[in-house]
Amino acid sequence: MKLGNAALGKLARMICGDAPFNGLFPYRSSSYLTSFFEGIDLDYAHDGSTRYWWVRSVLVELNDKPETSEAFPSPEMVRVIEYLVDPDHFDRDRGPEQGPAIQTLNDILRRYELVVDHDEVTGRVQLRSVTGSYVSTAVPRPEARRTVTFAPAVFSVPEQEPDPKLVAIMMPFAAEFSPVYEAIRGACKDAGLTCYRADDIWEESTFIQDIFNLIFQSAIVIVDFTGRNSNVMYETGISHTLGKNVVPITQHMENIPSDLKPHRALKYLPNTEGLRELREQLVKRLRTLHEKQRS
Repeated sequence: MKLGNAALGKLARMICGDAPFNGLFPYRSSSYLTSFFEGIDLDYAHDGSTRYWWVRSVLVELNDKPETSEAFPSPEMVRVIEYLVDPDHFDRDRGPEQGPAIQTLNDILRRYELVVDHDEVTGRVQLRSVTGSYVSTAVPRPEARRTVTFAPAVFSVPEQEPDPKLVAIMMPFAAEFSPVYEAIRGACKDAGLTCYRADDIWEESTFIQDIFNLIFQSAIVIVDFTGRNSNVMYETGISHTLGKNVVPITQHMENIPSDLKPHRALKYLPNTEGLRELREQLVKRLRTLHEKQRS
C-alpha cells in the first residue's frame, strides 16, 4: 500500500508541528527533525531547506520503499507513523496531549483502512488494519529466526562474548588516513564507546585471526570504503555475515560496491571541517545504534 500525496503532506505538517496541527503535535526545529528520524534509526539529517518540504521529500522516499504486506505501507513508513504519536513526544501536564494527536492521525489513516491502537496504561501505540491485523515496530514481538551454525576453516571462533560497547574500525592503514582514524576515535569516545583498529591488536599468530576476533567481539563495525580497499571489502563481508551493525563511510560514493549501494553511507571530506562533521555525524549514529541494542 502506498499513501497518497495528501496524506503525506499532512503527516509532514504533523512531524513539523506546523499549522493546522500546531498545538496537537510538538513543534520541531531543524535539529529536532533530524532527531525524529534518528529516533527510529533512519539516517536523515535536515539540510537547512524549508522544513515542511524537506520532511515531505523524506516521506515520499520512505513511502516508495517496498511493502511487506499489501495492507500496510513500507516498514519505514509504519515506524514513522507509530513514532509520530509515541508517548515520549507528549506531556500530560503541559504541551500537546497524546490522545487528541492519535485521533487526528487516525482521521487520516482510516481512509487507508488503518488505525493506531493506543494502550492507555503504557501510552504505547501500534498500527493495525481495521480488520485487526498488526504490523508494528513500536512493540517488540518474537521473531522467527533461522539459526545458522558455522565452522570456519580459516578462523577460530573466539570464546569471549561480544562487547556491546566495542566498535571495530576497518579502513586502509595508509598515513593519509591517520586524521580520519583520529576523527573516528574521537566520535567513539564522545559516544561513550571503545574502539580498536586491527593494527591496535596483536594477540594471534595470524593477522586475519586478530581481525576476525575484533569483528566478532564488536557490536558495531565502521568501514571506510574510500579507495575500494580489498581488505576492507573482505572485512565488511565478515561483518555482515556475523550480523554486526555496519556503519559505512567514504570520501567518494562511487567507491561503494553496487551490492552495498542500498546501505546509507556517511560521505566526508578529508579536511578539518569535513572531519569535524564526520565526527559529529558518527556520534549521532553510534549513539542511536547503541541505544537500539540496549532496548
